[in-house]
Amino acid sequence: MKLNHKLFLYSSLAHFRLLKKSYTAKIMLVAFLGTHVPLLTLLFSFVISNSYSLEMAVQVLIIALFATLVGTAATLYALRHLLAPVILTSAALQDYLNTKTLPELPTQFADEAGTLMADTSQTLHKLDELIHYITNYDDLTGLPNRDLFRDRLNDTLSQPQNHQRLVAVFLLGIDDFTSMSHALEHEQTNLLLRAVTQRLTTCIAQTDILAHLSKDEFAIAQIEIHSFESVIKLSQLLLTTLAKPFSIEGNSIHITVSIGITINDFDASNGVDQLLQQAHIALYEAKQQGRNRFQFYSPEINAQLQQRLTLENELHGALERNEMLVYYQPLIDLHSRQIMAMEALVRWQHPTLGLVSPAQFIPIAEANNLIIPIGEWVLRTACAQNRAWQLAGFSPIRISVNLSARQFELPNLVEVISQILQETGLEASKLELEVTESFLMADIQRSVKTLKQLRELGISLALDDFGTGYSSLNYLKRFPVNMLKIDRSFVQDVTTNPDSAAVTDAIIALAKSLRLNITAEGVETQEQLEYLQMRGCHEGQGYHISRPAPADIVTQMLQDSVQPVEAIAA
Repeated sequence: MKLNHKLFLYSSLAHFRLLKKSYTAKIMLVAFLGTHVPLLTLLFSFVISNSYSLEMAVQVLIIALFATLVGTAATLYALRHLLAPVILTSAALQDYLNTKTLPELPTQFADEAGTLMADTSQTLHKLDELIHYITNYDDLTGLPNRDLFRDRLNDTLSQPQNHQRLVAVFLLGIDDFTSMSHALEHEQTNLLLRAVTQRLTTCIAQTDILAHLSKDEFAIAQIEIHSFESVIKLSQLLLTTLAKPFSIEGNSIHITVSIGITINDFDASNGVDQLLQQAHIALYEAKQQGRNRFQFYSPEINAQLQQRLTLENELHGALERNEMLVYYQPLIDLHSRQIMAMEALVRWQHPTLGLVSPAQFIPIAEANNLIIPIGEWVLRTACAQNRAWQLAGFSPIRISVNLSARQFELPNLVEVISQILQETGLEASKLELEVTESFLMADIQRSVKTLKQLRELGISLALDDFGTGYSSLNYLKRFPVNMLKIDRSFVQDVTTNPDSAAVTDAIIALAKSLRLNITAEGVETQEQLEYLQMRGCHEGQGYHISRPAPADIVTQMLQDSVQPVEAIAA
């Protein structure tokens, strides 16, 4: 690094050990040399001139040296004090770096040293403000960030006059924000978040605290709660205000938010971190219940979440510990009452909790992608079991296996299924894969392509839970499926609810017109079975026919299936 030529003397003196760390010593040395060299030269000339006697020369030298020392001392003393602005400025900078202490330097002087002190003081104050802003405020929305929100709320709760004051903490999360941000340009997403901030500002009181915690989460602390109804009123106002469309660069964008709410407890002395955690738990529950709603925190919700987290932790490794089981539920021909297929259903045999309901662990597995190895294991196990039944001499039947949305998104899905069929030796025609309308609609072109590839392997395809999703005839005719499965929600009251009966009849008629087979799920009574049979439904499954059971029990069931399955149901 090249030094400015004006720093030559300064850098040269810095090489001396005694002068290296002291700017004042450098100035003093230069001043001393500057005042003594000319004088000493003059005195030396005077002494060797032989114009005066030795006594006179010594006397002159003593007087000159004494006067010089006194003058030099006075000069150095004055110089040291004239260097005070530089020394004070250096000390102020060091204090700010070490302790973040702001300087109190004078600003009334107009010379170079005065300007240095004034500029340093002003710069450090502005720098401190900038650091404070960067540390405590969100640069996108200008709102307080999480740290400042915590500090302000903590200050409010810690004040003695507020010990008996109720404070509500609202945590707002924009629903489906990740998907929406992928669809928008980066700048449009930023404009949307700023627009959300402006609307939130109009909803709150001056005493409330509004903060931007993360990309899609905002927090509000309602400091003055006059009644429980006021909390509900603010929640409803937030939902309706943000539900109105946003105009972003000429585009109309609709969003919804979910809100988690908690209120401090006088007896529990809730800390800020605990309040935020409770609001997060309530927000999670609001999203789980369908979004675009608010949910208050309760210990029950916390207990449910703790149970979910426990299951999630223990679900990891469940396959390796051989805790997963496959149960099988028969599908019968409603006319001959013979078993036509078995649906493979995964179960979790927990070592301490016993048999865990799929409704509990399947959503967890889908959320953390464990459904992919579990689903592949179920498929391989079911195919191997069906092949084993064939080798045991039973009449060939289909084995029906559900595909999850995560599995269906795999780019190598067709290759994985083809490999499993080869490994187990099962004919593709004896495998039926169940897919759901909702995840097929996510990407129509890719879904149709994947379904066609599976059909080309010879695999049967069933559209599960039909009638509860999009049920668009325009898309249905494009999906190369073999069967529609009527959702159990229609079947359960088909004999008592005219609306359910009408929907069921329409689905059966639609399937016939499209030359598709039709299966009814959730058949639980003889009356439902007879109604479906009369309407021309091909197959049925449900507790009236048989509950899901392990492979050994189903094997016995197959041995007895030379008789109509009515005996099995009994």
